[in-house]
Amino acid sequence: MSKRAILLVLDSVGIGAAEDSCIYGDEACNTLKHTAEAVGGLKVPHMQALGLGCLEALPGVEPTSQPKGAYGKMAERSKGKDTTTGHWEMMGIVLEQPFPTYPHGFPRDVIQELEKRIGRSTLGNVVASGTEIIAQLGQKHLETGFPIIYTSVDSVFQMAAHEEIIPVAELYRMCQIAREILQGPNAVGRVIARPFTGSPGSFVRTPRRHDFSLQPGPNILDSIVASGQKVIGVGKIKDIFAGRSITESYPIENNRDGMQKIVAILQGEFAGMVFANLIDFDMLYGHRNDVQGYAAALEEFDRWLPELYAAMGPEDVVFISADHGCDPTTCGTDHTREQVPVLVYGENIAAGAAIGTRSSFADLGQTVADYLGVETKMYAGQSFLDLIRR
Repeated sequence: MSKRAILLVLDSVGIGAAEDSCIYGDEACNTLKHTAEAVGGLKVPHMQALGLGCLEALPGVEPTSQPKGAYGKMAERSKGKDTTTGHWEMMGIVLEQPFPTYPHGFPRDVIQELEKRIGRSTLGNVVASGTEIIAQLGQKHLETGFPIIYTSVDSVFQMAAHEEIIPVAELYRMCQIAREILQGPNAVGRVIARPFTGSPGSFVRTPRRHDFSLQPGPNILDSIVASGQKVIGVGKIKDIFAGRSITESYPIENNRDGMQKIVAILQGEFAGMVFANLIDFDMLYGHRNDVQGYAAALEEFDRWLPELYAAMGPEDVVFISADHGCDPTTCGTDHTREQVPVLVYGENIAAGAAIGTRSSFADLGQTVADYLGVETKMYAGQSFLDLIRR
């Protein structure tokens, strides 16, 4: 039986402010704890059994004296608190400089070049919530056919368009042009296509979002693929790594779709890694300050874990973690600079093994590679496999 590592990134499920969170204004944030407090306690018995309650005082999630899995936390070494930074660091890329952000919108020369190349004027160019900006400018977009440009405190350039006004394929083409322009000092982490449908007062974003990331440098995924093993991306993993060293990719519509696809993938025979991002926590609930929705998504994920375990073979190991925080109880709607949990389970994993607080997300990628027998010492991070191996 081939060894397989399943890395599940619960997008934005942080577990307390990082030591340097004051730099980002996030020192009071704790996505998991505050969500649990706000709903009167979380019901996540399967993650609790793995040791989640041993990491933080979480209402409803008591610490267990005999965890079934290994558990710990990770701090981020890279500068920033966005999706690309978190995922890249997991795979051994530590960023000394954060991706650029645009609290006052993008420079006029960037917008002028974009408008020249796409043959249209644009609307917006402001910092805004995605749902709010289409509510504010959607009618004008319908009248003019101009795409809506917006950003956030994160390093993103987002372009929204109604699918009946600008077809999705054309929106993707315009975003690719934006990606070509946004290089050098303006090299944002991601250019994101945000198609929507509906009518004024009831606009709805569709699942045909697409991320155009910067090309990452050499990383742990390269070594896994070079060893002859697979890296199967689920969700936006292919987008985050700009397709680099992703041997197969399965886009998803939501967390539930992603979880179903993961189980289906594990029913096949292969050696290597399943790398999945479950985005609903962040996109639907964290950014919208929807605490009840956030808690419900965590509980839905937890209820699914026995189905995942049933699909795992004797040589499979699952790693559950996150890429940053997005505390839904804060007054803002943006990512938060937090440590993230690490839960590990499999027949080859020592029950109750504690890994402490790792100094880099890259330790997780090194541990995955170590388990798969791949040499990756040229990249950042230190494997903790010896601490958790049965």
